[in-house]
Amino acid sequence: MRAMAKVLRSGILTDKRGSGPCVTKFENAFSKYVGARYAVAVNNGTSALHAALLAAGVGLGDEVIVPSLTFVATAEAVALTGATPVFVDIDSQSYCMALPEVKEAINARTKAVIPVHLYGLTADMDPIMELARDYGLVVIEDAAQAHGAEYNGRKAGALGDMACFSFYGSKNMTTGEGGMITTNSREFLNDLGLIRNHGEERYYQSVTLGHNYRMPELEAAIGFEQLHKLPHFLETRRKNAKTLLDAFDGLNKIQPPLIPTGYKSAWYVFTLRLKGANAAKRNKALNRIRERRVGAQVYYPIPVHKMPYYQNNFPQTRLPITETACRQVISLPVHPSLSENDINRVISAVKAAVT
Repeated sequence: MRAMAKVLRSGILTDKRGSGPCVTKFENAFSKYVGARYAVAVNNGTSALHAALLAAGVGLGDEVIVPSLTFVATAEAVALTGATPVFVDIDSQSYCMALPEVKEAINARTKAVIPVHLYGLTADMDPIMELARDYGLVVIEDAAQAHGAEYNGRKAGALGDMACFSFYGSKNMTTGEGGMITTNSREFLNDLGLIRNHGEERYYQSVTLGHNYRMPELEAAIGFEQLHKLPHFLETRRKNAKTLLDAFDGLNKIQPPLIPTGYKSAWYVFTLRLKGANAAKRNKALNRIRERRVGAQVYYPIPVHKMPYYQNNFPQTRLPITETACRQVISLPVHPSLSENDINRVISAVKAAVT
């Protein structure tokens, strides 16, 4: 609140170039945090994905490989460029895109790959990057759920050619609405700066097609303060997740999250799977958990490739591992606001629902 009041007193609520003092300070701090050279703040995570795709030169006639177990914005941003989202299946343990599926989907029209770091766990990025280099593809991390996640000692946001974050209210850190793109490429940085602000190289001189994707100063002020709190938020999330993992160890009817060696999840949510369940059985367990005042959710009940717009406008495909996961997963809260009593209620609710 003090940071926001300071912005209000300054009289600078936004900047014509999208790079006011608070935005610039937030960008510098965020790039340093994730270990990338540059960061470009925008008004939301979907804008971040769209701008990154435009900076990568994705457009009409191109294809972009995406998972279907994700929020719709991942594919939506591809469709907004005029390109075709090509959906691939996932790994059954990590829920992130499976490398063999990515390799099989590559063809002459493929321009980019968007691995989604789902539920706070990064995709297996090194093999994806190696494959992309072999085929000359741009890799854009969808890190909307992975603030502070780590992969072999590197943070999400510094693993691909570009990375896109969301600061929506439910994320591990928030600006209310907002987004960020990180990159090590000066060329992408320059293009993103133009795209964010109507393609303007100088005031009222547009040299390329752009949008108004600027982040306001008030949001940047919140983001800068939230970034300093993020390590504590993550520590608490990891503590809560460990308590749940220990409590559910040995429950034969559920598959708890698996964190591979070398990974650190940001624990956006704690996602378990009801083994062998159909959607009706999963939904019955979900309702029993909710009856005990636990905010359990399903991320995601309908895979993107099964949504009407994508079924009607893009090539149909069958993704059996994704479709099975959508029938079986339940996500539990692990956010820092949970008390010890809250965590115990989550554990009791799950055990009562599945035993």
